[in-house]
Amino acid sequence: MTTSLITGATAGIGAAFARRLAADGHNLVLVARDAERLRKQAAELHDRHGIEAEVLSADLSRDDGIAAVESRLADRTDAVDLLINNAGFGNKGRYLEVSMADELTMLKVHCEAVLRLTSAAAEGMRERGRGGVVNVASVAAFVPRGTYGASKAWVVQFTQGASKDLAGTGVRLMALCPGFVRTEFHERAGMGTDNIPGWMWLDADKLVATALKDLARGKTLSVPDPRYKTLMGLVKLAPRGLLGGVSSRTGRKYGPQ
Repeated sequence: MTTSLITGATAGIGAAFARRLAADGHNLVLVARDAERLRKQAAELHDRHGIEAEVLSADLSRDDGIAAVESRLADRTDAVDLLINNAGFGNKGRYLEVSMADELTMLKVHCEAVLRLTSAAAEGMRERGRGGVVNVASVAAFVPRGTYGASKAWVVQFTQGASKDLAGTGVRLMALCPGFVRTEFHERAGMGTDNIPGWMWLDADKLVATALKDLARGKTLSVPDPRYKTLMGLVKLAPRGLLGGVSSRTGRKYGPQ
């Protein structure tokens, strides 16, 4: 049986990955800050699917939390075959309205943790000649949207660049760019969502199913819905100045996951 490690595993997209991978027979390493919630999730997945679900409580905004997950990914005796870097969050407010401490924490989780964990996983995967990494970014990577969008743009560029460097090794890397997904993301950030049109919301389980298909096909970038693929095509044609104004007004209010 293969083993998958998922950060931000207890809710939203991370939980959807856990459900799908457990149903497919993967053993899991579930990573998040809330140990009690992780244990409950692990027990439910074990009872339902008969897989082994390991719990690793770690705060990826701290060096010791990242190091703990790095150590697990470096374990060659119980190797991780698939890494899902999903942990992330949003800050409500415009540039200079958000504290510098919160901005730096976002970069720690979205960029440093992704770099370090991807690297820790890819080393062993390259040795074994197989493995996969999915780094969850956002469609916000493609529009001007402050630190959140910039950090997700970094995830996309890093992932695609690393994928090229690892071509031919058997290690697949893919950046996943969802749009609005009904998760705890917006509630935690204090962002309102009442004005978001219903058609823009994505189902987390369907999103994960598409993402895993794209990974199996060898894609390095997945925008897992025709609606958002169309929107991203229009974004490429729109003037950057116009995009900047629209994304600043809307993204900081309820911004896409």
